[in-house]
Amino acid sequence: MFSGITSMLNGLTRDPGGTIITIVYLLVCILFSLILHECAHGYVALKCGDPTAKWLGRLTLDPTKHIDPLGMICMIFLRIGWAKPVPINPRNFRHYRRDYILVSLAGIAVNLIMCVLSLIISAILAKVIWKPELVSYLAENGDKDLLINIYQGVAANNVYSGQFSELSAYAQTPWLMYVQRFFLMLAQMNLGLAVFNLIPVPPLDGYRFLDQFVFKGRLSLNPQTMQIVHVVFLVLCLSGMLSGLLTTVNSAIMGILTSAVSIII
Repeated sequence: MFSGITSMLNGLTRDPGGTIITIVYLLVCILFSLILHECAHGYVALKCGDPTAKWLGRLTLDPTKHIDPLGMICMIFLRIGWAKPVPINPRNFRHYRRDYILVSLAGIAVNLIMCVLSLIISAILAKVIWKPELVSYLAENGDKDLLINIYQGVAANNVYSGQFSELSAYAQTPWLMYVQRFFLMLAQMNLGLAVFNLIPVPPLDGYRFLDQFVFKGRLSLNPQTMQIVHVVFLVLCLSGMLSGLLTTVNSAIMGILTSAVSIII
């Protein structure tokens, strides 16, 4: 986390304007992604018979109802984080195990949908941003996905990082790179949230899914063990030890998604 803070402070010194834009983009992407994730849990729970989230005012786009300060800080500096969990009462579900699984996966599903939609918009923009010669060259080599894959494509990574000057010679509408940057960041943010929440550690969605789908609801931890798990997991998040593994998984999934979406370019 401290390296992330140092990097941002250095950015404010070198390029204050560009760093401020990056921070604004990050905040919008984080808020949008986290809020939709939590609202999805509450909405699906409501459809399954549990109105708890609605009664407590959690089916709203108001950030103050959803944001966890520590989770927000981790999202900004580590790109992994969380919001306040939406309260649910599984006793209200019409079909306990089925509905519990649906509610657990709702946030992840919404994040994956947002990731794909953002990549589709990024691909449409890429077709307009780059000169036809570049697009044709990449198409001949089957590498069009490099224009939207931030993990493997130099052009996509530079746009994602805000390094527009290095790409201007290849662009026919350079100003659209500012727009594409937002959607590339939104795609990466939502994919990161989906993968992070699949980790089978309480209170993440992956734990609830594992408990109900694999262990039939028998995977229970006593309060003391739960607290220890929370502390250890928080330390792993804050130390950045999870970042390498999550980046590897995100990169692999992004490669699959961008290969499919790149047919638009």
